[in-house]
Amino acid sequence: MNIELRHLRYFVAVAEELHFGRAAARLNISQPPLSQQIQILEQQVGARLLARTNRSVALTAAGRQFLVDSRHILSLVNDAAARAERLHQGEAGEIRIGFTSSAPFIRAVSHTFSLFRQSYPVVHMQTREMNTREQIAPLNEGVLDIGLLRNTPLPDTLNREVILHEPLMAMIPREHRLAQKPVVSLTELAEEPFVFFDPHVGTGLYDDILGLMRRYNLSPTITQEVGEAMTIIGLVAAGLGVSILPASFKRVQMSEMRWVPLEEEDAVSEMWLVWPKHHEQSHAVQRFCQLLLLAARQD
Repeated sequence: MNIELRHLRYFVAVAEELHFGRAAARLNISQPPLSQQIQILEQQVGARLLARTNRSVALTAAGRQFLVDSRHILSLVNDAAARAERLHQGEAGEIRIGFTSSAPFIRAVSHTFSLFRQSYPVVHMQTREMNTREQIAPLNEGVLDIGLLRNTPLPDTLNREVILHEPLMAMIPREHRLAQKPVVSLTELAEEPFVFFDPHVGTGLYDDILGLMRRYNLSPTITQEVGEAMTIIGLVAAGLGVSILPASFKRVQMSEMRWVPLEEEDAVSEMWLVWPKHHEQSHAVQRFCQLLLLAARQD
């Protein structure tokens, strides 16, 4: 059996028009080849689909069933083609994004999430909050399409683009003596009880901030270790100590604490966009990356 899609389209046109001349005009072909193709189709099917006389055309019982099935097949093919085109254009499919807990506080990131959802509502955006180190393996394995993470050693199999250099800022309880200063130094902060990340959590900010202090031969007195940046903010507001976080967290304002700039000019943290080198990116992933990099440049 060698039935082609054009045979189905020809048959549907004749079955709907019940007239070879009108069907031929609709298909933009001449009538004799159309009649010949319908005969070939009936031979392939092994049944008469149309009852013809000199004056009329009617569907046989087999023809009526074949019309239902032909319409269904053509609809499936059209839908498949449309889905493939949407995937190719980045208007459908799935994008799997890993991100650190600090990423959504960055204006360019939150703006891109919102804009992408509005622009491509059919694309399923699967987001997974993961610390920096946890993202490396799923990115390598292609389980994640892209990752938003902090400065960390990367294997050669991953590419990166810096989307933000942001200043680190001190968080100080409102009634603390340092809270009234226009800027504070790392040395001043290192002398205070310090609320910080649990080293086992694996956050990139842990490496960033402690690495900065070590460059100045400082070691903070860590009295509270927690797993989330929001918990750090809450404990500082409660007066349990001071801490340091990227300026993007300044969007979280609490009356019980103050954000104070750091004196050191190199007190900065980077947010990276990371993706696998050897995995083909879908158009949806490419479009998300383009929007994010554009937003980062404009921010």
